[in-house]
Amino acid sequence: LGMKQGKSDVLDDKGAKQHKNKDKLKNYGTSFTLERVQNTRQAALNLINMLQEYYGGKEQSEKMMLQSWLQPWDFDNATDMTGMVDKMVDTMARALVTDDQKEFIIGTIGSSVAAGHDNCNYDSYELQMERTFGPVWEAAGMKLTCQNAGEGGGCGDDFANQVFCIQQNVSPDIDIAHYTWTYFEAGGPASAKALVMRESLARWAQMLPHQPPVHVYNTGKMNQYQGDEHQLAEHMSEFGYNAFYMTSGLYNGGFDYDAAKEDGVDHLGWGHVGDGYHNVTRYGENESSPERKESLGTVMRNWHPGPLAFQFVSDTFSYIYSQAMIRALDLIESDLKNGIDPAEKWAASKRKIHIKSSLPPPKFCDPLYCVVDEAPGCINFEKPTYGWWGARVEDPDDSLNPHKGEVQNWEVWHVDEPIWRGVSKQDQIFFEDRDDKEICRHLDACGGISATSKDSGSVVFRLPKQEVGLVVICGCCGKEVGTEMILNNTNIEISYNGEVLDRNTWDIWPNGKCVRLMKKFDANVANSTTGHNYLKIEALENLSSPVRISHVITL
Repeated sequence: LGMKQGKSDVLDDKGAKQHKNKDKLKNYGTSFTLERVQNTRQAALNLINMLQEYYGGKEQSEKMMLQSWLQPWDFDNATDMTGMVDKMVDTMARALVTDDQKEFIIGTIGSSVAAGHDNCNYDSYELQMERTFGPVWEAAGMKLTCQNAGEGGGCGDDFANQVFCIQQNVSPDIDIAHYTWTYFEAGGPASAKALVMRESLARWAQMLPHQPPVHVYNTGKMNQYQGDEHQLAEHMSEFGYNAFYMTSGLYNGGFDYDAAKEDGVDHLGWGHVGDGYHNVTRYGENESSPERKESLGTVMRNWHPGPLAFQFVSDTFSYIYSQAMIRALDLIESDLKNGIDPAEKWAASKRKIHIKSSLPPPKFCDPLYCVVDEAPGCINFEKPTYGWWGARVEDPDDSLNPHKGEVQNWEVWHVDEPIWRGVSKQDQIFFEDRDDKEICRHLDACGGISATSKDSGSVVFRLPKQEVGLVVICGCCGKEVGTEMILNNTNIEISYNGEVLDRNTWDIWPNGKCVRLMKKFDANVANSTTGHNYLKIEALENLSSPVRISHVITL
């Protein structure tokens, strides 16, 4: 515990001081002491007890928050899903014990649901979770950060291209990944593609430093893709993969939404206040403004959840993660009491790395792209991003730039979104004259790197190490811009390591805004002469409409 030699006072398991002989003292590789174990456990228990009381007792709370997943959570009994629980406990233990980790990061990729649109950003589930679950991490001497990379649909993205950007859109050092793209998965082809991309994401996540489990947040009931969804959840359970259904959780509490709707009250209808259990969020209970209080009691704004539904989502994740934390603390405490250095078992440096052969064979995803040793690389010019950019725009004057001396004047741009974009009118009226109105601003904005004419010349990307040879570029803005802006645009020329790519080999992939320039390495691919691979996009003589590149994806 980092104690000095000689006599010292330490806490026993009841918090009383004990006098230890200096021969009994040990210098452990972690500063996570018994005192901190006890403080953190108490904070987690306080949160669990509060939530159980809030949702009508332990039994009802667990029906709502543990049983509303494809694979129900059970932290008390050995089940077929023990590996899933073990993964969560392992995630918590390693974060707690590793001294140089001061932050526990939950990273969300997803649609406008994740972004919290039609609400103040302050009321998004991610920021509610920071406020609800954050004090538990503070007791552990750490900080909880929820990175929200959710975005509206205006840029044209969906799950198919954004999963490739897991270590750019959020930090590569995330401890848990959230996926909230489910509104874009409706329909036969889309739902099949979704399973491909979800499994790919779950596998790529295990190649990141902290091997985060992937948790899917679905606003609906557990009635979509159940057969194949269950297969995927079972297949990847030992890596923590699971999917939460918000509406199923609300139903599980016992309130009869269908009967209430027959009687003329649709609690899940657009704009309704009160979910059948509560009429306002906890932080809105003492709100003096009737308009703001009503806003904070909204369940569904429209297809977007309101603050009260987001509170339930935040509470569900916080409840499960606190349960896992308590089990992790039990293991750490046992080691400390038995004279075992917890760092020897739980420090991040002791985590066994994964390679592609460590994971089971894929069930849905393309082995070419999902059975790999590294997660994909991505540069995404949209906002927000929190992580590693993968490809990068090369300095025109860099000595290694193979196109040094050529005109390279493409410009980065972003849509300048107003503060009230995506905020409900109720909240806009309440906040517009307040000093704290910036808490409402959403972070997402379209962007890209752009050429407007031949005078823009080229943009040169230095690519990261590639395992497969995949190269994809995406245009902005719109769901189908890839065909006109890139695939059929003869006013741009694209080369790889100085050799012009044959556009007859390109295809629209993985969605309508993106074009796959290279599927994989083959004998015809030009080799690098500088140690790096380079992608060059050049504006030609007759370019008259802007070309805007939002993403460069590599693998």
